Amino acid sequence: MTDGQNPFSRQERVVVIGAGLSGSLAAVYLARRGYQVDVYERRPDPRTAPAGLGGRSINLGLSARGMRALDEVGLLTDVLKRSVPMRGRVVHSPDGAVRFQPYGVREHEILHSVLRDELIALLVDAAETSAGVRFHFGWRLTRLDRDTATVEVLPEAGGDPVEVSADLVVGADGIHSVVRQHLQRGLRADYSQEFLEWGYKELTIPVGDDGNPRVRLEALHVWPGDSAMMVAHPNVDGSLTCSLFMPHEGPVSFATLDTPEAVLGFFRANFADAEELMPNLVEEIAGHPVGHLVTVRTAPWRHGDRVVLIGDAAHAVVPFYGQGMNSAFEDCLVLDGCLARHPDRAAALAAFEAARKPHTDVLADLSIANFVDLRDRVHKPAYTAHAVADRLLSRLLPDRWTPLYTMVAHTTTPYADALARAKRQDRILRGAAAAAGALAALGAVTTIGAALRRRSRGR
Repeated sequence: MTDGQNPFSRQERVVVIGAGLSGSLAAVYLARRGYQVDVYERRPDPRTAPAGLGGRSINLGLSARGMRALDEVGLLTDVLKRSVPMRGRVVHSPDGAVRFQPYGVREHEILHSVLRDELIALLVDAAETSAGVRFHFGWRLTRLDRDTATVEVLPEAGGDPVEVSADLVVGADGIHSVVRQHLQRGLRADYSQEFLEWGYKELTIPVGDDGNPRVRLEALHVWPGDSAMMVAHPNVDGSLTCSLFMPHEGPVSFATLDTPEAVLGFFRANFADAEELMPNLVEEIAGHPVGHLVTVRTAPWRHGDRVVLIGDAAHAVVPFYGQGMNSAFEDCLVLDGCLARHPDRAAALAAFEAARKPHTDVLADLSIANFVDLRDRVHKPAYTAHAVADRLLSRLLPDRWTPLYTMVAHTTTPYADALARAKRQDRILRGAAAAAGALAALGAVTTIGAALRRRSRGR
């Protein structure tokens, strides 16, 4: 029950469409705020469905924003028990060198790798134990009346549609959100969907025959490359879940990995040390589907006091900054705060969109830029030198200098604010480098001048 709520008033009802990461956590927050919550999900119950999402699930890196949102509702400790800490990235360079790059300079500046399916199951369990929350699996949204918050849902197993009335509908149904389509139909809505020309395929580095991890476990492993890239997240059982990224089509692409010989030749040429780590490589390449990498930007996210979008339904991003889940969890925290501050729900939903959209738009740009960094720059000396300078300045000037990655992953600084501060710091760093170069050049000129004067006097 919320503060000041009349104990004899009707309990308001929320329908959440989507029982994924953001929908399940939103149910926990909304129940805590006193709403009766019904969650409808097209897929089966994740706690009883077969493990895995068809070979198309990128592992998740939990960072500060997501941790804060989970901690607020008492779930962080349970999640961390199911995770593996990642203290930095291990870069497997094309030249065969392997280097460790720490994520930060402080003990807490690490990420936590967690399996998507396990995290969703934990969130569903937590939401279902909250008073007033019910889950309905195997139900698909077919209609939404945005003015009355009435939905029509249809059982996937067959049968007649059911109409459900609510006070608020939360669209947490992902990139291809049906709630978003109905919310924006007939309105002057902005919508863009941008596909990367690269896709991804999920692979595995299993534990060794001795039951031990085949590589350093407490790190994100990265195999960069101009034409393809691979990253691997550690799992609690000692295995790693890999995501191979490369173009869908072209001379070096998923389309060309069509024979065992092609697969092995490609890996030997691009990721020389990976083949021996992946005994099921050929079978997984042949058997796992290729996923798409999509960025979604849209507006509006809400309609009056009746409908609101969260997570990928509002702002899907590519996974290269590891912020998709974290920003979705942060949505739940910010929405809860807006509902607490604004008794008028229409004002709360408007405040939520105003608070989040400018920053998630920046996150979309950062995620694409980090794709380029991971693919092309992370193994280059200039990138390493810049990262070292950033970490050194952060250690020497902890209150005045914070690297962009640290602000995004290890703080809750709004994304746009983090980028603006990083740009100011980069200008300072470039200016210092230019000044150092100028001083070095001046010193060289002075030395040369002195030598010439000495030679002149000696004639």
